[in-house]
This record gives sequence, structure tokens and C-alpha cells, in this order.
Amino acid sequence: MSLEIKEVKSKKELKEFVKFQFEIFKGNPYFVPPIISDEINTFLPDKNPAYEHSESKLFLAIRDGKIVGRVAAIISHIANQKWKMNNLRFGWIDFIDDYEVVKSLFDSVENWGREKGLNTLTGPHGFCDFDMQGLLIEGFDKLPTIASYYHHPYYQRHIENYGFQKEVDFVEFLSTPPYEEGIPEKILRIADYVKEKYKFRLPIYENKKDIIKRGNEILKLLDETFEENYGTVPLTDKQREFYIKKYISFIHKDLVKLVETQDGELVGFLITMPSLSKAYQKAKGSLFPFGLFHMLKALKTYEILDFYFAGVKKEYRGKGVDLLMVVEIVKTAMKFGFKCAESNQELETNTRVQAEWKFFNPVQHKRRRIYKKDIKY
Repeated sequence: MSLEIKEVKSKKELKEFVKFQFEIFKGNPYFVPPIISDEINTFLPDKNPAYEHSESKLFLAIRDGKIVGRVAAIISHIANQKWKMNNLRFGWIDFIDDYEVVKSLFDSVENWGREKGLNTLTGPHGFCDFDMQGLLIEGFDKLPTIASYYHHPYYQRHIENYGFQKEVDFVEFLSTPPYEEGIPEKILRIADYVKEKYKFRLPIYENKKDIIKRGNEILKLLDETFEENYGTVPLTDKQREFYIKKYISFIHKDLVKLVETQDGELVGFLITMPSLSKAYQKAKGSLFPFGLFHMLKALKTYEILDFYFAGVKKEYRGKGVDLLMVVEIVKTAMKFGFKCAESNQELETNTRVQAEWKFFNPVQHKRRRIYKKDIKY
């Protein structure tokens, strides 16, 4: 049976590229599908502002007229400039259990990378940190958050057989609020001491519009917070505006914690939301006619609390800002009756952040890996 690698050129092929994941994970209870229109827009330069400083090529593997694999190759010029690299990224990788398919896809990616003068290949990544990243290597029987991929176990074997090696791992935790034991009095006293000593405030907002107005501040602080973390890509003004509309507009006002000085300077933020994973499964890739209904319902279902983003201004690190936010979100989670919380991805070496989960009785239950390969001749 002949195998063909085809570069995506048309909107029809782009839709096929996006929808292939629905075929390969058909019937899998742990697959959380994206919204198809959002995923398509990710690869349209007139929709995704990341293309101001990025290039991409999408490849489909086709055997006897049927799609059997896909991969996106991305050059982030802004990331390469920041990290002083000549690196090519790969993402949106899916394939049947067949090494020939994997090799053909990655050969095409590497060939393009060498044509562009690049010498390393890393992934799975996206264009920026708001895109999904990391190959699932532990936790195949767990439901992902909407911010992460699901992969078949055989992916790891074929990718490593191709010559990729571990670059970094991300870990994820499932935790439960301390309903029986409560938040330790010592921690509450420390939080009160921190607020008094540094005159910190945790503003309470009557509606989410007032928080959305601070979206640009929040995303700038997000950039600053993760500036030194592996592979992070700074956001442009247009990208911040794009993600404020796309994500921050859906926040739950009680599940966002901000810390500011007495002068109103934002020094910390924590964004959490009720899990949308099951709602996305019910939506089956479409907002209409019922997808949006399922999501709005999920935003008022207080079962699993997903942690998405958090940040602390550099000069205020080590002064208890993160402790204040964790204590407040624990209180809120208990008030709403959340059964458990998902941490989303944290670098395995980030023990400081992981220590903050101790109030939630953390259990590591998923692991994702970024791979790297030399592609020079």
C-alpha cells in the first residue's frame, strides 16, 4: 500500500487536517476534542496574530486515499530570537500505529527545517504558550483539561524510535480541597501577616467586566512570570488582545484571584475555571447548536476546578503573593463545593509551585514530554 505525504494547501485539506483527530480517537472516553472552527483559525494567518512572527507547514500522511497521520511544523522567529536558537517546532501530531507513517511525516518536517537553515527540532509545541504542548506519556486513563492533548500510548515508542530524546517533562496533579482538616491556622496567620506587612489587597469585583479590563496587565505579567521558563514565547500586543477576547472573556469572577499593592499595581494573578472537558466532549467539536449550551452549563458546575495561569511580579516573589492567592482560591473552592482540582502542566523541576498544592492533597497523575532532535546533516 503506497504512502503519500501531502502538504496542506486548501481550506478543505485544512479541515481534514483538523478533523483527523476525531477519527483516530473515535470511541476513546478520554479524548477531549477541540472546537473545530477555533482549531482551523489557528492555522489561518488572517485569524491568528502569531503569524506576524511565525511560519508553518502542515503535512498529511495518506495511504490509499485515507488520512493516516498529520503533523504541523512551525518556525517561531520570535522564540528563536529570544532563545538564540535555529529551531523548528512540531505540534498537532497524530498517527496510526505504524512507524512508516511517523518516519515519513517527520522526514518531511525535517526537510523543510533544513531548507530554512534550522538545526534542531522540538515538540510537541504550538505557536505560543497558549497552544497545547507536550506528548502524553503517563495518565492515559485520565481526562485531559481543554488546555492539553490526549495521545495514544504508542506515540511515545514511535517518536523515540525516530531519534527524539527527552528535553523536558511537565507533570500534572489531581487534588482535593481540605474539607475535613481545613486550612492550617498557621498558614492563615502567615497570609494575614503578609497582607499587613506589604499592604497587599485582593480586590473583589462585582462583575467580570472589571477583571477583563485588566486583561492586558494580566497577560503582560504572565509573560514576565514565565520569561525564563523553557521554550516560552513572548506575546505581541495583537496576541494579547486576541487572547483576552478568546479566553479571558470567559472567566468566572469568583475564580480569579488578583493581588495588588495599595497603589493598585498588579503583582500577582491566578486564573481558574470549572472544568470544561466533559462539555467539550458533548459539543463534539462544534459550538452550535448545542455546544455552547453545554459549556455555559459547565461553567456553573462546581465539580472539578481547573488551574490555568498564575503569575507573580519578579520583585515581589518570595513575599507571599502566591500564598495569598492559593489560600483565597482554597477558600473559594470549598465555598462552591468543588470535589477536586486539576493543576494543568507544571515543569517537573518547579518544586516551588508544586509545594503550593499541599493544601489540596496532591497526587501526580499525568506527565507530558517535550522532545528534541538534531536535524543537521
